[in-house]
Amino acid sequence: MKASKIAYKPIGMALGAVSGMIAGAAFKQAWKMIGHDDDAPDATDEHRTWQEVLVAAALQGAVFAVVKAAVDRSGAATIRRLTGTWPG
Repeated sequence: MKASKIAYKPIGMALGAVSGMIAGAAFKQAWKMIGHDDDAPDATDEHRTWQEVLVAAALQGAVFAVVKAAVDRSGAATIRRLTGTWPG
């Protein structure tokens, strides 16, 4: 394993935590706009329809994936600018 990849591990973990917080906030705002409700439905919420639950799950997954990819890619690009080596 390359030294740059090992050195990037803690940075990548920190970026992962940050991306989770960003994605959570983004999903909450998106759900408010789409669902007109403060909280997204849980899968076990008996007062919500299948459609609501599945749309919320799909939206949450998409938001988390996009935010994680954007944050990871930005972090790797920043490391390359600073060190000249791509950390992957």
